[in-house]
Amino acid sequence: MPQTSSLKTTLILLVMVLSGVAVTLSFAPFNIWPLSLVAAALLNIALEKSSPRRGLALGWAYGTGLFGSGVSWVYISIHDYGFTSTPLAIVFTGAFCLFLGMFPAITAWIYCRWIRDGRGGRILGFAALWLLSEWVRVWLLTGFPWLYVGYAYIDTPLAGWAPIGGIFLLSLLAYFSAASIAQSIFNRRWTLLLGAMAFWALGYSLQQQHWTQATGNTLKIAAVQANITQDQKWLPENYEPTLMLYERMTLPALDQHDLVIWPEAAIPQYYHIAKPFLDTMAKAADEHNTALVTGIPYRTPEGVYNALAVLTGGSGVYAKQRLVPFGEYVPLEQWLRGLIRFFNLPMSSFSKGPASQPPLRIHDQNVAAFICYEVVYPDFFVSQMNSAEILLTVSNDAWFGRSIGPKQHFQMARMRALETGRQVIRATGTGITAVINERGQVAARLAAFEPGVLSTEVQGFQGDTPFARTGSWPVLVLSALLCMICLLRAKRKKNPL
Repeated sequence: MPQTSSLKTTLILLVMVLSGVAVTLSFAPFNIWPLSLVAAALLNIALEKSSPRRGLALGWAYGTGLFGSGVSWVYISIHDYGFTSTPLAIVFTGAFCLFLGMFPAITAWIYCRWIRDGRGGRILGFAALWLLSEWVRVWLLTGFPWLYVGYAYIDTPLAGWAPIGGIFLLSLLAYFSAASIAQSIFNRRWTLLLGAMAFWALGYSLQQQHWTQATGNTLKIAAVQANITQDQKWLPENYEPTLMLYERMTLPALDQHDLVIWPEAAIPQYYHIAKPFLDTMAKAADEHNTALVTGIPYRTPEGVYNALAVLTGGSGVYAKQRLVPFGEYVPLEQWLRGLIRFFNLPMSSFSKGPASQPPLRIHDQNVAAFICYEVVYPDFFVSQMNSAEILLTVSNDAWFGRSIGPKQHFQMARMRALETGRQVIRATGTGITAVINERGQVAARLAAFEPGVLSTEVQGFQGDTPFARTGSWPVLVLSALLCMICLLRAKRKKNPL
């Protein structure tokens, strides 16, 4: 009998691991979105009769499967470009994924301990609590807002809710739908599905709504994708060839475009050192009345910044605010710096940009700028829009090679366009370089890992979506209230008067 029980427990844990893996398959590049519904439904059923301790184990198994499959691409940056030995890179990657697995583990423990047994706890409480678990990862320990289940639904009717409540509302509705499916099957209460279906039907209706309006202002843009790999980018002997490559790719585009964009850290040198070359390119662009914008490290008396600068055709320098741990700054630097090469990467001592920065001005239009990782923070993103007509994000996804990481990153950029009702220009060094329309759909893009220039037209938009006005707070407050109600009901059930 004990052997049977042990085998059953092992099988359930394995199912939870595979359920986490299934969620990864619901995101880009696989886009099998129903799998995340199935996975969350299985999790809901597995936790139905579990003790808090057992729930902790099940949640950790689920989280290990999710993050082990979904973000293991960090191994590439640690090993291939961070100069870390294979065994140590495996240890770092594994530890990172196991640490992230703690979030679902603790969430499952809280659910089984305090939320589940109250009226509505198995559906509303489940959905609200797992949504809050995602939100915690926005800010805790500098944040890692990756693999939010709502991203899987960007091409489904549920996406109609994104301009209203953003990614967190999509996650809440996805968890609600999954829990409704699970409880319908587990308790044979099929009427529960009607509520979930109603949200999907309303989402489809909302997709027909236009939340923002085109201004009539357009820019013909050229985004340059030089396709320089990370291991070659910062080599001193490649500095001059890099400048010549950008010159060759840019000069033919100046006569036909209003704006030419180079990606994050396109020039692998400080602005003041590269200034003679940049001035030459700015002069050539100015002769054609073309704006030129580049990502470049920027040194000032206040610090060293990962920046985006308008060289000509407008004005403004944007300094990145959300820095990537170890890639752009080293936590506990006084102890870690110099221990291994991974803690001493090129340009890993950036300063955090000021909190309040005006948008870039390009041909008399306001353009909100974001650099790489910043695009994955939904509330930060809307807080920095400043009524800009066009959104611009530059990135260097070469850090993650040909893994699924850059594709997940691009899916998140698509969600930001949908949430804000703005077109997003995305310029990257190796891909994915694209323009995303105000509906979150890809309007134009270049093939990844090939040099090229994306030539297309971008439309300005004005007005705000409900999400752009309020951010995530209404959804978060609603979720917190639902959890509180379920908690009180569970306590009342255990201790009736």
